[in-house]
Amino acid sequence: MKEEPSPTIVMYTDGSSLGNPGPGGYGTLLLHGQHKKELSAGFRLTTNNRMELMAVIVGLEALKHKNCQVTVYTDSRYVVDAVEKGWLTNWIKNRFKGKKNSDLWLRFWDIYQLHAVKFVWVKGHASIPGNELCDRLAVAAANGMNLSEDDGFHQEKPMLNQINPGK
Repeated sequence: MKEEPSPTIVMYTDGSSLGNPGPGGYGTLLLHGQHKKELSAGFRLTTNNRMELMAVIVGLEALKHKNCQVTVYTDSRYVVDAVEKGWLTNWIKNRFKGKKNSDLWLRFWDIYQLHAVKFVWVKGHASIPGNELCDRLAVAAANGMNLSEDDGFHQEKPMLNQINPGK
C-alpha cells in the first residue's frame, strides 16, 4: 500500500493588542495548494505575546491531518526564538518557573509535536501580503464587539502534569 505524502501547509500569523495588556486579537492564514483559510478571534484583555502565540496554535489546531509539513511565517521573535533557540524545551524542563503564558505554551507543545513545523521570522509591516492580511485580521478582531475572555491571562497557573517533552 502506497503511503500518501504529508500535506504541505504555509501559515502566516499575527497577533495584536490594543494596549499591553488590553483588548487583543489574532489572525491566521492557512494555505494548501489552491485552498485558503482565514482564522481570527478577539479577547477582552490579553497581551501581544499571547495573541502572537495563539495565532500559531489555532492554525496548527485547524489542520485536519497529522504529520503535516508546516512553514509558519510570523513577525513574532518571541514565538520563533522560543522554539528555534530551544527556550521552550528548557521552560518545560524547568516547569515554566518564572515564565508567562505557560497555558498557551503547553497547548502549543501538544499540537506542535503532531507536525513537522518550521518557523520563518518576517519583518512586520513590510508589505508581505500574508503577514499584512493577518495583521488586519488581528486588529479587526481586537476591535470587535463580542470579545472573549482570555482565561489563561488571568490565571497564569499551568497544569504542569500535562507536560510531555516528547519532540
